[in-house]
Amino acid sequence: MKKIVQLSLIATMAISGLSAMSNSALSAKLTALEVELADVKKDLAKQNTKINKVKAHDNADNIKWGVDFRTAYDNINYDMADGSTRSNDSLYTMRLWLNMAYAPDSHNIFKGQLSMNKAFGADFGGYDSSMNRAFSMGGMFDWTANEALTDNNLKVREAYWLYLGDTAFGANIPWTFSVGRRPSTNGFLANLSQDDKAKSPLAHVINVEFDGLSSKLDLSNVTGIPGMSFKVCLGYGSSNAAPMFDRIDGTQYSTDEDALNDIKLGGFVFEPYNDGQFIVKTTWYRAFDLPGYDDAAFMAAFTANNMGAGTFSQSGDIDGAAISVLVDGITEDGYLSEAKVFGSFAWSNTNPDDGKSMLGSTQSESGTSYWVGAYLPVGEDSEYGTVGLEYNHGSEYWRPFTYAEDTMIGSKIAARGDAYELNYTYQINKALSLQLRYVNIDYEYTGSNSFFGSDGTPMKIDDVKAGAAGFDQMAAAGVIQHQDAAGIVGDLMGAGLTQEEAEGMLMAKGMVGSIVEAAQDFRFYLRYRF
Repeated sequence: MKKIVQLSLIATMAISGLSAMSNSALSAKLTALEVELADVKKDLAKQNTKINKVKAHDNADNIKWGVDFRTAYDNINYDMADGSTRSNDSLYTMRLWLNMAYAPDSHNIFKGQLSMNKAFGADFGGYDSSMNRAFSMGGMFDWTANEALTDNNLKVREAYWLYLGDTAFGANIPWTFSVGRRPSTNGFLANLSQDDKAKSPLAHVINVEFDGLSSKLDLSNVTGIPGMSFKVCLGYGSSNAAPMFDRIDGTQYSTDEDALNDIKLGGFVFEPYNDGQFIVKTTWYRAFDLPGYDDAAFMAAFTANNMGAGTFSQSGDIDGAAISVLVDGITEDGYLSEAKVFGSFAWSNTNPDDGKSMLGSTQSESGTSYWVGAYLPVGEDSEYGTVGLEYNHGSEYWRPFTYAEDTMIGSKIAARGDAYELNYTYQINKALSLQLRYVNIDYEYTGSNSFFGSDGTPMKIDDVKAGAAGFDQMAAAGVIQHQDAAGIVGDLMGAGLTQEEAEGMLMAKGMVGSIVEAAQDFRFYLRYRF
């Protein structure tokens, strides 16, 4: 560039001295300058070509990173059925997501996310005698490996390869295929309260970490219907394999006959319409060989006051389905153009194996849930943030896969009862946001956050409380003279109760102190994303 400036100055000086030079000499001088300038331009063009190649190389061959770091304060409370409370008014946590993306060309994309999620000054990542890590921290089942508070180690939350195709079956049908640890949490509708873009599943029925594959067909071009698509999803919820060095005969990773079978899931997501304002999504899935306590093991564990003991076995299969509708902008302009409203209806149905029970029943049982909400801007163009309101209700046998839902008190979507949420989100600047969120869950039946065997048995909480109160009345009246379970049942039967009534009253008394009747979570967070 400096050389071009110098040549330009020389050319200017040459032109200003025309009167002192002959026409022939001037012409020769200008010709020489033009040749030299052309050479410089060629050199610059070569340099720019090399620079562009370097830039292209860097763009294609380097993973692009993003940071999402959230620090939060939670005040949680549990109202127990016996009138007692359990709480924590000073739960401070930090969650780090390191987002990765890499696209060597227009058809192939890699995406990943590394995660840390922990409480201030605490490490909950170890095993204990009740196998809590197996259920909540990425052991036997890693459905909530990154949602549960663990330690300061980075774990893989997402890692998948995505192929983008232009045509399928010889038609103008764009398609995708993806394999890996799929983005199966924080899905459609749940993303609103999380202030995130929606991930793959419908969050009304699926909100767990999962490993598997998916393939999607974009049908909008061939049908003329905006956003119509069909996606198939397959995955594993656990794998039956003996770990390395777990066997003295060296048969590592072979099937373990004493362990749970592979847990598999298959289903689809069908979008009949999506124009960006009106969005309709439907889904159906079946999950196979789901785990839980059987009746005998559950009762033995309850009697021993150790719910971590007993035989954890597979119970059967379950079906789930949902239809969810979001209106993103109620009107074309004005205040309501920034408002969002949604509604969703979901269904679940158990299919117990022969001789087994699911959710405490040997029969096929169905449950339903509905979920509605609205997100309203505060100020013009959400200048002062957004307010969200949500409500959901679940029936007696309602059972979704929402174990990884982001609350500290368990999944509100899984509630067999009523759940309410109020949140306020404000974008402070381009990178920093804050949120205030309050969730209240009123349970009508037990088992909302349990697994799929007898531990998921729905018992009406009012009935349990009445049974416990009746037991206390019998004890106060001097009816109960024994200390052991059989003797107490006999005492109650002697007072006129049937054996079933007596056993139910004893169980109610034993359970009432461990049943959550209501739960509340108040959260404030600051979040950095860039």
